[in-house]
Amino acid sequence: MPSKFDLFVVLAEMRTGSNFLEANLNALDGVSCHGEAFNPFFIGYPNADDVLGITQDKREANPDHLLDTVRSAEGLNGFRYFHDHDPRVIDGLLADLRCAKIILTRNPVESYVSWKIAQATGQWKLTDAKNRREGQAEFKGDEFISHIETLQAFQKKVLRALQTTGQTAFYVAYEDLQDVDVMNGMAAFLGVDARLPALDKKLKKQNPAPLSSKVANFEEMESALSRLDRFDLTRTPNFEPRRNAMVPTYVAAAEAPLMYLPLRSGTEHAVCEWMAALDGADVDALQRDFTQKPLRKWKRVNRGHRTFTVVTHPLTRAHRVFCERILGTGPGAFGEIREVLRKRYKLPIPKKGAGEAYDAAAHRLAFLGFLQWLKGNLAGQTSLRVDPGWASQSQMIQGFAEFNLPDLIVREEQIELGLSQVCQQIGRDMPAFSGVSEPDCPVPLAEIYDEEIESACKDAYTRDYMMLGYGPWDKRGQAA
Repeated sequence: MPSKFDLFVVLAEMRTGSNFLEANLNALDGVSCHGEAFNPFFIGYPNADDVLGITQDKREANPDHLLDTVRSAEGLNGFRYFHDHDPRVIDGLLADLRCAKIILTRNPVESYVSWKIAQATGQWKLTDAKNRREGQAEFKGDEFISHIETLQAFQKKVLRALQTTGQTAFYVAYEDLQDVDVMNGMAAFLGVDARLPALDKKLKKQNPAPLSSKVANFEEMESALSRLDRFDLTRTPNFEPRRNAMVPTYVAAAEAPLMYLPLRSGTEHAVCEWMAALDGADVDALQRDFTQKPLRKWKRVNRGHRTFTVVTHPLTRAHRVFCERILGTGPGAFGEIREVLRKRYKLPIPKKGAGEAYDAAAHRLAFLGFLQWLKGNLAGQTSLRVDPGWASQSQMIQGFAEFNLPDLIVREEQIELGLSQVCQQIGRDMPAFSGVSEPDCPVPLAEIYDEEIESACKDAYTRDYMMLGYGPWDKRGQAA
């Protein structure tokens, strides 16, 4: 009997059991799952050269070619897709009625802890228990909340696409993976005749111990999780709650009725220090890690509250993120993305950061290439994610507006004036503002700035220039 589907996609995330699910899909006669076919850092598997003859370079140039190849391959073929895989293909996949959707989920705390242990041990798969590496996870509350918000935003997107196109998916929980009847039900959903007599159990569960022994700071984790709505957390596999993905980044003053909605632009640390000074407090006293429920409570308690954000000239912001995340090699640098930009997009970026031979001419060429790449990335034409560090500010403010529209938008070039106006509105004296510190960079922006740099930035951030009223960058640090 011919399948009712041309291909399938397993919508999952890291550490949800997707390797085990794939192994059992591949054990079905006539079914082939080709790994993470649209992972931006490799194709299929970390050491693979191609998927069905399509290399990574060919996929990058034309992702639809790989999709067509998967559709036309013998049998029923598919792949695993995570939220940070090539964004160019997901809308078409979700809209395709001939593409079967298998949705694999796991308790987000369990998957987060498993991910942290894998990072600590370097072991991502296990086929023999004797080779298991011991390790513990260190729970970080802000990282976990950001992690869960990102996953829920993707789940919301998937759910809406299924609802608006009248589709259904086959849902598999992590715990279902050990049930051969569920796996055979999945085969029936796919429309194939093959069935599994038993599960493929070559892959072993890596961390079977309880959470209390897997997390080094378990009590701290319990305290952090107690601030979350427990029912919303457990409903995550069913695409609840529907939250604005940026809420966990909000920062409230220690006592003053003031909330800061950060745009990642390099101003965050200085603004947070200023907010702490409002109440004569330490930066650690600022209130963070909000979700919608405690944020609503904060608003009710703090009558007359004000919220604000700070925008930066697009060129200043792009140069900061380039120096800190792409060119830099310190904590927080995007080493994998740097390698992709070097190898696939041929950006002239040093492999291990700026050395002695890296002069102003080299920096200008590398930064110009980054700006030109940004244009395609922001337009959804690359396989790499649009990171909040370089996402357009106008788009991020629109995201704020879904739940919490800022009362004031302060411009960095007039930041002291803007912050003094914030103080006037909440009836506080203006504390000293220490100024914004630039990230370490071998060459200042002023040394490489010219019309070509400006034009490339404007091409990438046309909407920010228009919506936020920016003109050409000024070497004195002011937007014209």
